[in-house]
Amino acid sequence: MRNKNKNIMLDLEKITLNVREIALRAGAFLRNERSGFDRSKVEKKNAHDYVSYVDKESERRIVAQLRELLPEAGFIAEEGSGSLTTENYCWLVDPLDGTTNFIHNNAPYCVSIALRNKEELLVGVVYEVCRDELYWTYKGAPSYLNNKEIHVSDVSDMDEAFVALGFPYDSQKYKPLAEHIVHELYAVSYTHLRAHETGRNLVCRLLLEKKKKKKKKHKENTE
Repeated sequence: MRNKNKNIMLDLEKITLNVREIALRAGAFLRNERSGFDRSKVEKKNAHDYVSYVDKESERRIVAQLRELLPEAGFIAEEGSGSLTTENYCWLVDPLDGTTNFIHNNAPYCVSIALRNKEELLVGVVYEVCRDELYWTYKGAPSYLNNKEIHVSDVSDMDEAFVALGFPYDSQKYKPLAEHIVHELYAVSYTHLRAHETGRNLVCRLLLEKKKKKKKKHKENTE
């Protein structure tokens, strides 16, 4: 992809490879910190919304490495590191997506990193620490889980679907919508309904579950 201002091409494949390594290192840091985590140092940002010294240190490390990888890019980061003004490229960073889960030592929690320009997303990497699952893609490429290509299946029957739910912290604002979704889905697919995911991990897990169902359906049709 061409950087119009500097007349160079961004090698998205190479950038993605580097971001994957950054995410894995950040995940290793989270895993190590979880083993001796000090809950007394947790700060409350809003209702049910927390931040810890682990979030902040993880973000500091990630931002430093991304800044070295692409110096001309700005940042939108969960804990406020970096800045965005007129840069053509922007890193989107959540150093610990699922802080509440992390605090309670309850899977899943993730490292989430994306790169975009002013028009579209270019790179996306999500590392789910507890399952050691690395999801990644870049513009023009398929999506992968640990180097295995994944796809959305053609499952259209809700009775055959696996549905994972994640709800935002603003419970009062989204409560009517959440109740409606749970009611509608529970009525038709109660055996395949789960509410136990972080936002980014939810998308990745749905891709994987749909792939599994597609393979199972294909196997049944060929037997």
